[in-house]
Amino acid sequence: MIGLWDTTGNEVVKALAAERRSAGGVASGMALTLIVVVDEAHVREAEAAVTIASAAHPCRMVVVVRSDIERDRNRLDAEIVVGGRLGPGEAVVTRMYGRLALHAESVVMPLLVPDVPVVTWWHGEPPAEIANDFLGVVADRRITDSAQAADPVEALRQRARDYAPGDTDLAWTRITPWRTLVAGAFDTTEGNRVVSATVVAPHTDPTAALMIGWLKSRLGLHPHWEHTGEFPRMRSVELHCANGDELVLTRDDNRATFRRTGQADRQLPLVRRPLGDELAEELRRLDPDQIYADALGAAAGVAGLDARPAQRVHVWKDPTKQPQGVA
Repeated sequence: MIGLWDTTGNEVVKALAAERRSAGGVASGMALTLIVVVDEAHVREAEAAVTIASAAHPCRMVVVVRSDIERDRNRLDAEIVVGGRLGPGEAVVTRMYGRLALHAESVVMPLLVPDVPVVTWWHGEPPAEIANDFLGVVADRRITDSAQAADPVEALRQRARDYAPGDTDLAWTRITPWRTLVAGAFDTTEGNRVVSATVVAPHTDPTAALMIGWLKSRLGLHPHWEHTGEFPRMRSVELHCANGDELVLTRDDNRATFRRTGQADRQLPLVRRPLGDELAEELRRLDPDQIYADALGAAAGVAGLDARPAQRVHVWKDPTKQPQGVA
């Protein structure tokens, strides 16, 4: 590892090239550049997740920690790790202070691997409008996590209002096992039509909102959201068929019980995955996820998300300035 304190972007680029030569790293082996925007308190958590994800997707990771943007003096500190504690790829952890933190792209852009996709992940609450952050504008894929917001369901609605093809949210990734099991239930419906659905979950659970959106977009239903305070996250999904059959998938710790009218109960795996596994799933695809767009639009009541332009134009916004008319 190389540590650079109170340095410059040029020095970081030179140090990375020197460390890569020393460690035998080859930039052409990188599948993508992953930009991680995180606050200081969660750096280790984000690094642990990327270490897992990079084992499946060799990448250059650029961690951006913005701190104390009102500091009078700009400062850049950096750590460079090649093939070390952060996985087999290359990692640059940058900490930016003062106004430099508002122009992180001036440091990050020279660190992007040429001719490979760029993915930006906000480990925390992203900007309300991603176009306000150049690190989102430059990315081919943008990964947010509405669960990190104070109001996760409203944050998910904002993701729909701000959506551009290439966006995704880890709340969507977290229901992949649910969607797999629910889709598998249709193998036993024998053509019997599903006429209604119920999702039991806390009213603040964004995974439940996306599950409802997915069922609505795929089946043309208007699922009922049954709120519960007994469980911290989505508890069950119930499907009601035209012939009176009911199919119920209920979570119990790391397994699910599948019940269907007239059949014996079945136990199925439903494990809550580490954050790194969720991130790795999203890094498998670098093209827009139309099914997610349909589910998000249905959940938020916003149509035509996949028809929007994929490219954003950067809109500069200074977070230290109050909007005009605000006291």
